[in-house]
Amino acid sequence: MSAASTATAADVADVVAAVCLVIGALLTLIAAIGILRFPDVLTRMHSATKPQVLGLLLILVALGLRLRDPGTIGLLCLVALFQLVTSPIASHMVGRASFRAGQVRRDLLVVDELTDVLPHEQQHSTEREN
Repeated sequence: MSAASTATAADVADVVAAVCLVIGALLTLIAAIGILRFPDVLTRMHSATKPQVLGLLLILVALGLRLRDPGTIGLLCLVALFQLVTSPIASHMVGRASFRAGQVRRDLLVVDELTDVLPHEQQHSTEREN
């Protein structure tokens, strides 16, 4: 084998990192386009969380493969963990607040489980205030 045809593990990691970086950037771009194009809060919220989180995780994997420093990889893992923990909670709270504020287009909902719960929840909050 010639020297030009042999690929080291670092070269393979660099190629995989480049692919992950490009795919992650494309997913983040798709998320941004979805936020601009979708009609209501719930679909925009879906677009803001699902592909954006996957895009961020792919970018973090690309950075870890490219940098190869144990301390940096540990920090990237913490960023990924916090993103995975906080993103669903934040999306849930935004969706619930928009539903309560009447900013959800109910004609687009396939299943509406919150309408039955909301009056009961409002009654309990009124009783606590009195």
